[in-house]
Formats: sequence, structure tokens, C-alpha cells
Amino acid sequence: MFQLIRMMFLGLFVGALAKLVMPGRQPGGIALTMLLGIAGSLVGGFLGRVLGLYAPGQGAGFIVSTLGAILLLAIYRFISTHRHPHPPVGVH
Repeated sequence: MFQLIRMMFLGLFVGALAKLVMPGRQPGGIALTMLLGIAGSLVGGFLGRVLGLYAPGQGAGFIVSTLGAILLLAIYRFISTHRHPHPPVGVH
């Protein structure tokens, strides 16, 4: 039980830090920020293992988790801006 609470708190902190670092307005509330931090930790851990920074089964560190969350935010922003392009000038 304590592990789950710890993961949620750290996810919220990492997600909030990633949102602060990324310029512009970021989507979502507390729950989405928490999920962003947790997912960032998973992505960071995976990339860290691929690069040889972490052993198999070892969790990502704080900095790598934050970098993973920033990467996820950047991918989200890229997809959302290219999915809904702005209409041509003069078209409503």
C-alpha cells in the first residue's frame, strides 16, 4: 500500500516538474499529471535499460523519469498540433 502511495506522489511531482519545464500551456489536471509522471518513469526506465544506464528490473531515477515525462509531453504536443492543422487564412 505504501509503495502505491509513494509511486503516485512521485508521479505527481515528476509530472508537475515536466509540465513546468515544457513551454506553453499543458493539458490535464492532477490525475493526468500523475499519470504523466508515472508513464515518464516507465519510459525513462526502458530507455535507461536500452542505453545501459540501468540493470534489468532496476527502476528509473528521478532525473531520467522527468526526462521521460518531458519526452512524452513533447510527443503529445507534436501529435496534437499535426492532427488538427490550422485552417487556411480566410476559411472559417
